[in-house]
Amino acid sequence: MSVEANDSGLTMVPYGEDYPEIRQSIQAICKDFPGEYWRDQEARHEHAQEFTQAMTDAGYLSALIPEEYGGAGLPIRAGGVVFEEITAAGCSASNIRAQAYMMKILVKHGTPRQRERYLPDIASGRLRFQSFGVTEPTTGSDTLNLKTTAVRDGDHYVVNGQKIWTSRAKNSDLMVLLVRTTPADQVKQRTDGLSVLLVDIRESLGKGMTIRPIETMVNHQTNEIFYDNLRVPVENLIGVENKGFRVILDGMNSERILLAHESLGDCRYFIDKAVNYAKERVVFGRPIGQNQGIQFPLARCYAQYRAADLMVRTACALFDAGQPCGEQANLGRLLSSEAAWSSGEECMQTHGGFSVAREYDIERKWRAARLQRIAPISTNLILAFIGHNVLGLPKSY
Repeated sequence: MSVEANDSGLTMVPYGEDYPEIRQSIQAICKDFPGEYWRDQEARHEHAQEFTQAMTDAGYLSALIPEEYGGAGLPIRAGGVVFEEITAAGCSASNIRAQAYMMKILVKHGTPRQRERYLPDIASGRLRFQSFGVTEPTTGSDTLNLKTTAVRDGDHYVVNGQKIWTSRAKNSDLMVLLVRTTPADQVKQRTDGLSVLLVDIRESLGKGMTIRPIETMVNHQTNEIFYDNLRVPVENLIGVENKGFRVILDGMNSERILLAHESLGDCRYFIDKAVNYAKERVVFGRPIGQNQGIQFPLARCYAQYRAADLMVRTACALFDAGQPCGEQANLGRLLSSEAAWSSGEECMQTHGGFSVAREYDIERKWRAARLQRIAPISTNLILAFIGHNVLGLPKSY
């Protein structure tokens, strides 16, 4: 990352530039969706349909879909660059992010018939694939203890249970749903007994599926969903029955990596905003950026950003090479979310009282950055993973 000056102030440009055409294209799209657009969407509880359509029309929602199914077939780093540039421009990727990491689940573990049936329509935008049903009210991050069941009945599974924090369900046509197909007390390993189903939301609403929106501090369109004897065709099983946790883990690594890019973009946004303001704001006869109380924290934020960026790039390289990348994906997610939060805090502090004025957009981005340390994975769970799986310490959970 190099820092260059232009007419509008500071610009943080990734050095060793990769995918410059994608970056420039995303920046051009985002110019049509300034802060006023996102504030209006939030005030009306809307889900940025115009932005989603613009990204679809430009082909970026199908970036990770193989070319034979109508996508671009790009590596995960390219998908990450899309999200990084979106958030660096002050926009939100929350309404489109899931389609990218869920593609990896369907592409890698879906049957040929599933891929041929769904991927071309997802690539063209005719189908929306944005919803990921994993978390439950009573289990949270304890995924292996989930209670939603799917019992085989002929050529269907009958699903009963409840999920929470299922974002974008009301704006999606398809959902990936993690269920228990064998009771926990009947499996040899805790990771067994779970399966992944592809649920057609259009055919399920009112027929065993009920969606209830949850109002939150960010406009992520999240919901709780109730399943009452919902019938899902057996042919919609993704992967092998009772081995679904491994399928979800593949999706989670790509999720970690892609969301880490969002946090990197947030870092750039906050640091840009703070540095420009610190140069222009004069108090007691001098720009506040001359004061070490402002300058040093921003310099530290930049250092944190650079370290996180390098780890995320490492995770991408391993993922695209088909190598194990759980450690790097989790570290990238941890470091980037903490760097984004630190940058957001210092941007707030630099702007002082102006930071809470909605017209500055800082508080909107600040709220989103805070959420990244909680969901879709808590930083504490990442630390537990590192402690046990990387450092070899006794399992704490």
